[in-house]
Amino acid sequence: MKSSQDHLIDELQNFMDGDLERFQALGKKIIKDFKRQQRIMEQSDRRQRQEYDQLQEKLLEVKALNLEIEETQKEVVFTMGAIGESRSKETGNHVKRVAGYSKILALASGMDETEAEMLKQASPMHDIGKVTIPDAILNKPGKLDAQEFEKMKEHAVLGYEMLKHSNRALLQMAATVAHEHHEKYDGSGYPRGLKGEAIHIYGRITAIADVFDALGSNRIYKKAWEDERIFALFRSERGKHFDPVLVDLFFNHINEILLVRDAYRDIFNQSNQSGTAL
Repeated sequence: MKSSQDHLIDELQNFMDGDLERFQALGKKIIKDFKRQQRIMEQSDRRQRQEYDQLQEKLLEVKALNLEIEETQKEVVFTMGAIGESRSKETGNHVKRVAGYSKILALASGMDETEAEMLKQASPMHDIGKVTIPDAILNKPGKLDAQEFEKMKEHAVLGYEMLKHSNRALLQMAATVAHEHHEKYDGSGYPRGLKGEAIHIYGRITAIADVFDALGSNRIYKKAWEDERIFALFRSERGKHFDPVLVDLFFNHINEILLVRDAYRDIFNQSNQSGTAL
């Protein structure tokens, strides 16, 4: 016969055995719930990774599309500029050279690479307004009379009017270039007679680039000038036609400018330029 002490031991053992079973059951449930949550989290992570990868692919597609649009826009701008020049029997190399000179001067003047590159893309549009000028004036072999010259001068305003309505930064810049590249630093230019720094830096730079290339190229109304004659004109027009600071920068970077000219030289002009660097 068990003593009261033995009964107490048996009850304690039974209680412990029951708790152990409950603890084991609870532990198994916790482990099962943990594994289920882990599977859910892994599945969620996979979905998130897939969604992230898909998003990255879409972003790359958008970036590529934006780049394509930008390059197409640049190509259209350049082509339009070349069309404007071709109406006056000039070559597409003229706008390439003006573009190259403009970027060199832009960087030298303190513009950052992005803005200078944009000016390079915009400057070919400087004479787009010529598409509206009659061929008889554009291609007249002699000097224009007063009435013809007034008609020719309209191309600066007409080019501006063609471009100013665009919201694109590149075309807004091109509009400014078209409008102001015939203004002169002393206020004697056209169409508005702007003076000094009232002329946008884009117009002041393109003016130098355009005149340098025009003087050094054969045109229907003249032969190409030799370099020394062009350089002498630039020195004499410093502070008159041209921004004096930009004229100094032009001469400081003349070797780079001549490299651009050589890279895009018109074959029929080769014998008319000395290629002399300062």
